Amino acid sequence: MSRRVLLSWSSGKDSAWTLKVLREDPEVEVVGLLTTVNTTHSRVAMHSTRQAILEAQARAVGLPLHIIELPWPCTNEVYERAMRGAIEDGLRKGATHVAFGDLFLEDIRAYRVKQLAGSGLAPLFPIWHEPTGPLARRMVDAGVEAVLTCVDPKKLPGSFVGRRFDHALLDELPEGVDPCGENGEFHTCVLAGPMFRERLSASVGEIVERDGFCFADLVPGHGIGEHREEHPCVS
Repeated sequence: MSRRVLLSWSSGKDSAWTLKVLREDPEVEVVGLLTTVNTTHSRVAMHSTRQAILEAQARAVGLPLHIIELPWPCTNEVYERAMRGAIEDGLRKGATHVAFGDLFLEDIRAYRVKQLAGSGLAPLFPIWHEPTGPLARRMVDAGVEAVLTCVDPKKLPGSFVGRRFDHALLDELPEGVDPCGENGEFHTCVLAGPMFRERLSASVGEIVERDGFCFADLVPGHGIGEHREEHPCVS
C-alpha cells in the first residue's frame, strides 16, 4: 500500500533534501507540505523566510502548501492545538504519514513521535542518522542552493548570516559547528535543487540582530547576492 506523506517543510535544506529522498521511494506519494508561519510577520519561524518565498517554493516543487498559522509570541499550548488541527485536516485528505527532516536530535524526534501518537498519522524520518558532513557536501554537489537566513551568534559567528550554503562556507565553519546546523547553529532557505522544477530568484536584503539571533532578509527578485553593506552581526 502506498504511503501518502505530508512533509514538514521548514523552507530549509534538510526538509528539501527529505523531499528528494521521499520521491525516490516508489512506495511513497508526497501529497503536501506543512509549514508553520508567524502570522504577525508572515514568515517561517526561525528561518525567517518570507511567506511569498515559501509559496514560490511550493509551486517549484509542485505540491500544495498547508500553512499552520501561529501568533507571536506563541505558547506551546497554542502550537500543539494548531498542529492537532493540521493533523485532522491531513487525515481528512487521505494522508497516512508525516515526514520530518530531522537528523540526530533524539529529544526532537521523541517530541514529534509523541505529537502523532494515536492521531492516525505515523511519523517518518527519512534522513535520520545521515552523517552530516558527507550529507552537506552531497547536497551542494547535487545542486542545492541555499542561503543562511538565521545564525545563532553564540554558536557561529554572525558574519555567516546571508552567505550561500556551499563548499566554501563548509570549509570555513569553525570546529564543532555541525555542517548541517543540526544543533541550531544556523537555518537556511533553499532556492534551487533537484527537488525544484525551477530556480527561485531572491537576493539578500537587510541583516538585523534580533532576540539574540542574526537574520538575513531574503527578498524575492534578483539572483543571490551576498550582503556587502555594513553588517550589524559582525562583532
